[in-house]
Amino acid sequence: MKDHHPPLINTPTGYAFKLYPWGKEAFEKAKSEDKPIFLSVGYSTCHWCHVMERESFEDEEIGKILSDNFVCIKLDREERPDVDKVYMTFVQATSGGGGWPMSVWLTPDLRPFIGGTYFPPRDHGRRPGLKTVLTRIMEQWQNNRPALESNGERILEALKKGTAVSANQGESPPLAPDVANRCFQQLAHSYEEEYGGFRDAPKFPTPVNLMFLMSYWCVNRSTSEGMEALQMTLHTLRMMALGGIHDHVAQGFHRYSTDSSWHVPHFEKMLYDQAQLAVAYITASQVSGEQLFADVAKDILLYVSRDLSDKSGGFYSAEDADSVPASGGPEKREGAFCVWTASEVRELLPDVVEGSTGSAILADIFIHHYGVKMQGNVNPEQDPHGELQGQNVLIVRYSVELTAAHFGITVEKVDELLAAARARLAEVRKSRPRPHLDSKMLASWNGLMLSAYAHVGAVLGDKDLLERAVQAGNFIKKHLWDAEQKIILRSCYRGDDMEVQQIYPPISGFLDDYAFVICGLLDLYEATLQTEWLQWAEELQLRQDELFLDDQGGGYFCSDPSDHTVLLQLKEDQDGAEPSANSVSASNLLRLSHYTGRQEWLQKSQRLLAAFSDRLTKVPIALPEMVRALMAQHYTLKQIVICGQKDAPDTASLLAAVNSLYLPHKVLMLIDGDADSFLCQRLPALSSMTQQGGVATAYVCQDFTCSLPVTDPQELRCALHRLHSSDL
Repeated sequence: MKDHHPPLINTPTGYAFKLYPWGKEAFEKAKSEDKPIFLSVGYSTCHWCHVMERESFEDEEIGKILSDNFVCIKLDREERPDVDKVYMTFVQATSGGGGWPMSVWLTPDLRPFIGGTYFPPRDHGRRPGLKTVLTRIMEQWQNNRPALESNGERILEALKKGTAVSANQGESPPLAPDVANRCFQQLAHSYEEEYGGFRDAPKFPTPVNLMFLMSYWCVNRSTSEGMEALQMTLHTLRMMALGGIHDHVAQGFHRYSTDSSWHVPHFEKMLYDQAQLAVAYITASQVSGEQLFADVAKDILLYVSRDLSDKSGGFYSAEDADSVPASGGPEKREGAFCVWTASEVRELLPDVVEGSTGSAILADIFIHHYGVKMQGNVNPEQDPHGELQGQNVLIVRYSVELTAAHFGITVEKVDELLAAARARLAEVRKSRPRPHLDSKMLASWNGLMLSAYAHVGAVLGDKDLLERAVQAGNFIKKHLWDAEQKIILRSCYRGDDMEVQQIYPPISGFLDDYAFVICGLLDLYEATLQTEWLQWAEELQLRQDELFLDDQGGGYFCSDPSDHTVLLQLKEDQDGAEPSANSVSASNLLRLSHYTGRQEWLQKSQRLLAAFSDRLTKVPIALPEMVRALMAQHYTLKQIVICGQKDAPDTASLLAAVNSLYLPHKVLMLIDGDADSFLCQRLPALSSMTQQGGVATAYVCQDFTCSLPVTDPQELRCALHRLHSSDL
């Protein structure tokens, strides 16, 4: 077991003050000493969290004020998203903005009364310094405490009313085509045509938007809106793949772009981005048939397998944006691990390229193709702290065809040369000081990554990727599932000896842990057709219902309603950097109702969608993932039942035909002739489906009314294509 006390903060002169974890010890100390709580919320790879810790918490004067007058709690938002959401809702409501580090002051009974984000140590322009803020709070606590507390109480009550999400008994979800059309219109309105994406800058990948647009295209293929949705998606994914947000040397995607052309990123790499982008890219390859998209999906998983994977099968959370430059010095700089000077590139790639125009060397071709400049290619506006002066962020400036024409060599030769050059740079990069790795392993993000390996492995028919997916499923079951209490655990950690450790007491899982893991298990079942994953998904859904379901209003609370230290019972209503757990649950319930025959899950899914009716109707752009679930319910999931032996070549051919197409409204099942199997017991109608003429056979059904059996893979492809076009 791992001790979970945040460390003492030491100032340069050796003065230290104690930081407590969120929990009983800190709460009781605040009550017994009648002191306000200072809650600082951040996460391991948060740049400004580290800045505030260094500037303010390590300042002796500020450290003494905090230690003498407050009980200080440090919280990782990724470990306790429930607590983070409550106080972030308060900060956004009272200050008009939010972000991390988040600084909130609470009464001993945990009610917030003042909040903000980053505070410099001393007053800076119009921004008050932390010392000033602390002094004012101490004065108010002494002289004006009733007003302070009642103001906080009033805001909290308003937030309870303002954040309530529920449906009346018998209320129906809104009409899917209307909601989907409005969501499309809102996305089209915010779309940036030149480089793709949905705002000017900063520009985030937002895979939830792209997945919605591909689902929208699927049911609107013959309309101009459908074609526009597809064009918006493919253009965005293509420009991101060419941009600096994509790490061309070591794969994977950075967090977001600081400019509108996807060039200069915030260099942090998050697991949840890799997971969702891998799914978006492999889906784009199914939709378009373009190899580029499949290659990018594989590249993302190559990065995750190499740099974010634990030997136990789990996935780490993130890599930091900052690192020490290779040239030395104690100061970390953003992007130091990833950027290059032109002279470095010339030194590393001196080989003469035979037959090229003007006897070019490899560096000439690389510099031309990736936009490298002698003075660096980062606009000073994108580099406010001057950390990237003279440096280059690689960005593809020309197509391979244009680069080949420019140097008078073949396209194949350019591909070969650029791959060799990238490999050489990757080797050099390995010797640079690495950015900090957040080796925390979260159930929710591991669930997202499980989906990614399952999806990409199934589409590409890649056994290694599917094996890695199974390994991830086994990891979650072994390390993040308490079989005795039947609860998912939120997180585990890499110990000093590279073994998996759990903190004591462990943190129980939240709604997103259940929802994302269930979704991952359903995807893993469809990719491997091993029913053990389906059975566990059913068990987890039953447990999720027990722990988080709002029987009164429909939908799920984000955290356990019985935890009285969490003051707001929220149902998150935003699909943002990650999809909301209610959006994912709406789909999970629908899929599981088809796999298990449990009609109550179909009703729970409908009730959930009805609870979010207002938001879905007015601002569906806030919930694109939930709009996809609403569409799936409206157009009804089709059952694709394959009768055959799991590893037989004829079964594999039919499965490959299914996996080659993007079919957002389907469930896939395998029947191998065992009448006692999990699926046959749950769905008696399956028992009547058999192989035709002794070969693997596919049935395409809706509510178990089936079309004629098909044994030819090409015929199956055509039937599925026709069926999905008839969703209109």
